[in-house]
Amino acid sequence: MKRSTVNAIIREGDAFIRSFGYVMPPFAYWTPEEMKARRDASAGVFDSRLGWDITDYGQGKFDELGLFLFTVRNGRFEDMKKGAGMLYAEKIMITRKDQLSPMHRHVIKAEDIINRGGGKLVLELFMPDAEGGIDPKAEVSVPVDGTIRKLPAGGLLKLDPGESVTLLPGVWHAFWAEGKDVLIGEVSTVNDDLTDNIFREPIGRFSDIEEDEAPLHLLVSDYERWVG
Repeated sequence: MKRSTVNAIIREGDAFIRSFGYVMPPFAYWTPEEMKARRDASAGVFDSRLGWDITDYGQGKFDELGLFLFTVRNGRFEDMKKGAGMLYAEKIMITRKDQLSPMHRHVIKAEDIINRGGGKLVLELFMPDAEGGIDPKAEVSVPVDGTIRKLPAGGLLKLDPGESVTLLPGVWHAFWAEGKDVLIGEVSTVNDDLTDNIFREPIGRFSDIEEDEAPLHLLVSDYERWVG
C-alpha cells in the first residue's frame, strides 16, 4: 500500500469513528516525531503494540480484502501464562461494505466481536477439527449476547448494530459488512497479532508500505523501524 493511501484511510476512519461518538485516546494523534520523543516515557504504547493498524493482508487490494484496526489497550502475553495481570485487550475496527477480512482463527485469544453501528456485520463460521483445521461438517455453536446460536458449517451469522458474538480460541471466522460500512468493537483476552493469527490461506497479516509521502501517524508495524 502507498503511504498516501494509508494516510487517507486513517483520516476517513477517524471521521467515521467520531460519527458514532467514539473518541480515540490522545496517543492516536501523536506525530511520528512525538512518538520518537515519547519512546521511553510511553513504553507501554510500543511494547503492547497499541495504535493504528491498516492492513491489506499483503495482497494490494484493500477495498476488497482488508481491515482498519486501532488497538486501544492490550495486556502482556506473558501474563496469560501466569493467569494474573492485565489479561485483556480492546480494539476499534472498521470493515467496509463487502470488504473481506479473510478466514482465520486464534490459538489463544477469545474475543467478543461487537457491531457498534452501521450496516450488518456478517461472519462466516466453522468449528475446528481435531488438528485445528476447518471442520467442513461440524455444527457451529456460538453465544450471541449470551444466547446460543447454532449454524451449519460455513453458516453466516448476521449481527445488527448493538449485537455481539463470542468466539473462543479455534473457531474459524471471516467477516465483512453488508449494506453499509460497520464500526466494530473487539473485547478480548490479550492480543498478539505477531503469533496468534492462523489463516486458512497463506497470507500476510500486515501491509507492505510504499513511502510516497510522510506518514500522518505511525502504524504498529512501523514502530520497530521508525522508533526502535
